[in-house]
Amino acid sequence: MKVAVCARDNHIDARVDQRFGRCPYFIVVDLDSGDWEGLQNTGTQSSGGAGVQTAQLLVNRGVNVVLVDRIGPNAMEVLSRAGIQVYGGISGTVSQSLKAYRQGQLTLLSRANSPSHGGMGRG
Repeated sequence: MKVAVCARDNHIDARVDQRFGRCPYFIVVDLDSGDWEGLQNTGTQSSGGAGVQTAQLLVNRGVNVVLVDRIGPNAMEVLSRAGIQVYGGISGTVSQSLKAYRQGQLTLLSRANSPSHGGMGRG
């Protein structure tokens, strides 16, 4: 199973990023093997629709679960249609957020928890 975590840098111990569509990186972890890869978020340069582009990037990579702090309605819809589960409440580092996920401490989201364009200009 592949889990993607919003990150500020390209490393497993990077700080998480609260934004989904405009986070600089995703750390994609294969929970079965323990392998991980840093994935640059190409949606960050979009003038609009960053969340949708970012969601499609993760769909194309075969991600099963996304760990976020905030996610907007358009991105959430793309992920939901693809059968990708979204968990909210990440904090600290990517490693810490993965640990919280494994321990059942994150909340499974059934809808967006941020308005459209909620990540514009925030870091």
